[in-house]
Amino acid sequence: MSAVERKLEDIKETIASEVPNDISISDVKYEGPELVVYTRDPKKFAGDGDLIRRLASKLRKRITVRPDPDVLSRPEQAREQIRDIIPNEAGVADLDFHADTGEVVIEAEKPGMVIGRHGSTLREITQEVGWTPEVVRTPPIESSTVSNVRNFLKQERDDRRDILERVGRQIHREEMSDDEWVRITTLGCCREVGRAAFILNTPETRVLIDCGDKPGAEGEVPYLQVPEALGAGASNIDAVVLTHAHLDHSALIPLLFKYGYDGPIYCTEPTRDLMGLLTLDYLDVAAKEGRAPPYESEQVREAIKHCIPLEYGDVTDIAPDLKLTFHNAGHILGSAVSHFHVGDGLYNVAFSGDIHYDDTRLFNGAVNDFPRVETLVMESTYGGRNDFQTDQADSEETLMEVITDTIDNDGKVLIPAFAVGRSQEIMLVLEEAMRKGEIPKVPVHLDGMIWEATAIHTTYPEYLRDDLRDRIFHEDENPFLAEEFNHIDGGEEERQEVADGGPCIILSTSGMIEGGPIMSWLNHVGAEDESTLTFVGYQAQGTLGRRIQNGWDEIPMDDRGGRGGTLTLNMNVETVDGFSGHADRQGLMNFVRTMNPRPEKVLCVHGDESSVQDLSSALYHEFNMRTFAPKNLETFRFK
Repeated sequence: MSAVERKLEDIKETIASEVPNDISISDVKYEGPELVVYTRDPKKFAGDGDLIRRLASKLRKRITVRPDPDVLSRPEQAREQIRDIIPNEAGVADLDFHADTGEVVIEAEKPGMVIGRHGSTLREITQEVGWTPEVVRTPPIESSTVSNVRNFLKQERDDRRDILERVGRQIHREEMSDDEWVRITTLGCCREVGRAAFILNTPETRVLIDCGDKPGAEGEVPYLQVPEALGAGASNIDAVVLTHAHLDHSALIPLLFKYGYDGPIYCTEPTRDLMGLLTLDYLDVAAKEGRAPPYESEQVREAIKHCIPLEYGDVTDIAPDLKLTFHNAGHILGSAVSHFHVGDGLYNVAFSGDIHYDDTRLFNGAVNDFPRVETLVMESTYGGRNDFQTDQADSEETLMEVITDTIDNDGKVLIPAFAVGRSQEIMLVLEEAMRKGEIPKVPVHLDGMIWEATAIHTTYPEYLRDDLRDRIFHEDENPFLAEEFNHIDGGEEERQEVADGGPCIILSTSGMIEGGPIMSWLNHVGAEDESTLTFVGYQAQGTLGRRIQNGWDEIPMDDRGGRGGTLTLNMNVETVDGFSGHADRQGLMNFVRTMNPRPEKVLCVHGDESSVQDLSSALYHEFNMRTFAPKNLETFRFK
């Protein structure tokens, strides 16, 4: 008997000794980080609301209780009983029964009403029918991504259970080493923005945090070939943690599966869906531009299948000596500050990912409340000494002036925007301004993936700012459904029609003018001197967006037939700061200032060379802590 099986037997005995005699335990398994307990008496188990909590506390593990498949009622009978229990106002759209696990997936418009106060309705369902309910939200705006991901995971349930059982055994294996140390190796995004990737190493475990590309620099990928990463073989990585879905953090996650990685990816649920959306588009853009894609769509599906979604605040075992907790990063939907607790109180490391410290229209500000952090790996995109963003209210006022002036001039406002995050922020600003009569009501055309990304936002309102979440729950108040918003399906005819029409606002990807539909819009309206190109997001060095910001007015255009040409840009060019998803210099300083206790060391990463060095110096002088502005391929050893 293996050590893992012995441990499971011990756990089974402990559970049997804790539960009442009339509740039988038929099996105990690891599935990913969770301990799954199968019982022939699910109704009695559900009758004791505190039993699972007591077991979780005693075993110090996350526990899921499932009915033994032999004791389940027939789905047809259970379906009627469940519908009788759940209030009609919950808007149940579908009930999907899975006999292999005894779960029934309930899709509803208002999941809170299915769950009930402190889970009371869920317990009542199990007590009545024996099945274990799992609740998902019906998207208020239909999302093909969410639908495809859910259907794909449903088809792959058997494979996924095998993956989870294998991962569970890996997490709960015996520790092999008595050594105590922690190492961080930088594989990208040091003294540069993009290609984020780090290795967190202990004697027991090797974790890859993020794996992105570099915007505006084709071929510059993380240093995955080094021995600390894939150089020793993809199977040497125990887990991948993805802080958020932007391509400079996620683009090359599927590539890992091409090289033989077969382990888990820990991320939030919206990050999983957005990663699928953005990486498939990444392949599509590469094909349209005649570049060889680094991987196939099959590897994107593998990545999705290997995702283990975690919620903010859940402390989760991901290795024998590592616990991971995600916290809201305030950057984009599902973005997470990743806190690692190493060993039994040995060391704590937090990776900020990308953060926004203050509240925005979309999100509550980043969380920095950790029990302990000895080392913080922190983004520095706007860490330069002069990187102070305009106050949000002032930024919005400036944007309103640009829009009003352009529309009064009979022009069009073209806004290059990231599909995820900035677009939704701008949509909220425009919706409110038009509703209050602060700017003229004109059509707002959404091109590229913006509408699909918006649909995903409405699927996960619990990740949005509190007041916005409440508005989305009321369909007649959902700001993303305002009549001014028009989804462009991507056809040139429709774009031409908009270009030939009257004043309007166009939000289009890509946000840094690196390909995508924005190139088509420049072709259509770039020569109009009455129209305005308005930047609302960060433009990385080397991108066409940064060049236009710096005064370029001869724009290289590719007709996709391989023939190049140039466009003379006559549009006005404006930059409106304050809409970035990143904290500015003050926000980054405040993030560290308000940590209690503060970290002993800070590694400043993900910023241009001057930004990381400025921030590193400022943190050292202000807080008397050890700070670093590492280069790529440096290794830091702690303890």
